Amino acid sequence: MNGGKGGRGRRIILWRHGQTAWNLERRFQGTTDIELTEAGVAQARRSARLLASLRPDALVASDLQRVVATANELSTLTGLPVSYDSALRETYAGAWQGLTHEEIVERFGEQYLAWKRGEPVRRGGGELETEVADRAAPVVLHHADKLPDNGTLVVVSHGGTIRTTIGRLLGLEAHHWEGLGGLSNCCWSVLGEGARGWRLQEHNAGTLPEPVLGDDD
Repeated sequence: MNGGKGGRGRRIILWRHGQTAWNLERRFQGTTDIELTEAGVAQARRSARLLASLRPDALVASDLQRVVATANELSTLTGLPVSYDSALRETYAGAWQGLTHEEIVERFGEQYLAWKRGEPVRRGGGELETEVADRAAPVVLHHADKLPDNGTLVVVSHGGTIRTTIGRLLGLEAHHWEGLGGLSNCCWSVLGEGARGWRLQEHNAGTLPEPVLGDDD
């Protein structure tokens, strides 16, 4: 069967990595390769048990170690190999990387405010959010296209990259992407395939998706 209501019924789960020391310090990581804390590993194990029950068909991940360690927990439970891709790395943010939130606001206040207003900003001289989507979204779609009907792809990545990818797959204009709230460590968002393309079914979830019962199904 296909999706029944249009499309092939495929599902994409975009899962953020577990906690790192820099997350706790509110320090901008970007492409800096930071490992998980012990709490982050525990978060990944708990979430992996839940996501494994969805019987995913494929697993793709960023190649930074905080994501590799998170993805490995799900790979161990499901037996699925992980396809690593550097295109799923977090946004490169140049001079912002390694700074705390307070340091960024102090040193790059105008740039920070412009970014928050939804303007295209090269934070710290790094990538535009649209450039992150340009590299990450095609990788996600490539792996989704290989799914069987009603199949599930798990994408393990980073908060900023996940948000820009969701925005791109939903067809939202870039200045609206900030309207998608951030993801907590080891939480995920779910995109489901509908008649008119991808729909956001769950966002920043830490529990398994419930069926939508009602007039909007």
